[in-house]
Amino acid sequence: MNERFLIFGAGAIGTYLGASLANQGNQVLVLERKKDLSTLQEQGLRLEIGSRRISANASFISDLEDIRDQDLTLGILALKTYQLETILPDLIRLKGILPPLLCLQNGVESEGMLAGALGEEYVIPGTVTSAVDRLEKGSAVVRRQRGMGIAGHYERVNRLVNIFNQAGLNCRHYQQGDAMKWSKLLTNLLGNASSAILDLTPAEIYSDKELYKIELEQVREALLVMRNLGIHPQNLPGVPVQLLAGVVRWLPPALSQPLLSKQVGSGRGEKMPSFHIDLYSGKKRSEVDQLNGAVVRAGERIGCSTPVNRFLTRTLLGLIKGEIPLDRYRNNPTRYLQDLEASQISE
Repeated sequence: MNERFLIFGAGAIGTYLGASLANQGNQVLVLERKKDLSTLQEQGLRLEIGSRRISANASFISDLEDIRDQDLTLGILALKTYQLETILPDLIRLKGILPPLLCLQNGVESEGMLAGALGEEYVIPGTVTSAVDRLEKGSAVVRRQRGMGIAGHYERVNRLVNIFNQAGLNCRHYQQGDAMKWSKLLTNLLGNASSAILDLTPAEIYSDKELYKIELEQVREALLVMRNLGIHPQNLPGVPVQLLAGVVRWLPPALSQPLLSKQVGSGRGEKMPSFHIDLYSGKKRSEVDQLNGAVVRAGERIGCSTPVNRFLTRTLLGLIKGEIPLDRYRNNPTRYLQDLEASQISE
């Protein structure tokens, strides 16, 4: 039986899942901005996976009201994490006609916000580990196909795993959504905020002895928060998170640096991470507050100090808002390290 999916957003992940599901014969409805509808309706969803080119038919809407009278299996939230607050009022208003929502947003706080507004029965935690780049709205390329995860004890989750796997998405079921989401957060931290702040590639950052120590410390802070919350790292599809956690916690920098430099370098190459792309494209929002900032907020609740994550969050948000000149830290690790040290002393 073909299923009906509502995809929030025709960005990289929305296109990846939407095209994959539609290509398997499922019906896909995509919510996007009105100004993009005509182009999307003309071209459909286009996906490149290696030598494969998928062109999939989908329907496109710009108003969530248009889901009325549609028997939807699942909504897939594939928007940037900071966009949740924008759409949450509409979700609350239309709660009675919404399908369950698979939340693929980065960070560890979106599911709680959704559950508080809609009820836990509406929310399924999820994550995608495949590396996907958006070419344009409704068009994406899979750089590295790893998989995805969904969590929960619901009977419906097992059925969704089968549907996603039939679509070639390599989906794995996790019992604990918080462990899955925190494990993904760890991987999102690597070379992300520092790359944007310094205007350096992750490979350049991980090859520098002093900058590498800061990268280690931000992950160690997150791991400390996780331990105090009773959350253990979980391996994700194609990503050995438990090995990463062990390397960060137990190996001295002289031994861990070559290992992680190779891992980060092969994973990203010369491609800039998302925080850098958002900052230098002029966007006024960043997921740093939902990633590094989430580590800080969780640490505050349980009494764990997270000074490196605090500095990275404040600094990048300051650059985005124009409160800090964009060139203050550009290619200037010395000033970056000095200001980080000063911030730790002041706290």
